[in-house]
Amino acid sequence: MGKYFRFCCYCQCSIVAGQRWVREKIYDPSSPRPDAAYRHFHAEVFVGENVSCWEKYWAEQEIARALKGRNTAKQAMRLVA
Repeated sequence: MGKYFRFCCYCQCSIVAGQRWVREKIYDPSSPRPDAAYRHFHAEVFVGENVSCWEKYWAEQEIARALKGRNTAKQAMRLVA
C-alpha cells in the first residue's frame, strides 16, 4: 500500500494513501485553542467485517446517548416522586 498519513481513532491502525476515510470535526469550548480538532476513521469495510470503523464508532456513540438519556429520565422520575 501507500504511505500512511493518519491513524484511525477507532482501531488505531494507520490510514494509508488511497484508503477512504472520514474526518470528524470537534469543537471544545473549554480549550484555549480557537481552532477545531479532528478525529479520523476508516470509511471502508475491512475484509471479514460488516461495517467500517466510522460506522462502529457512530453506533457506539448512539447507544451511549440512548443509555444516558434513559438514565437521566429515570433519575428525573426519582426526583419527582
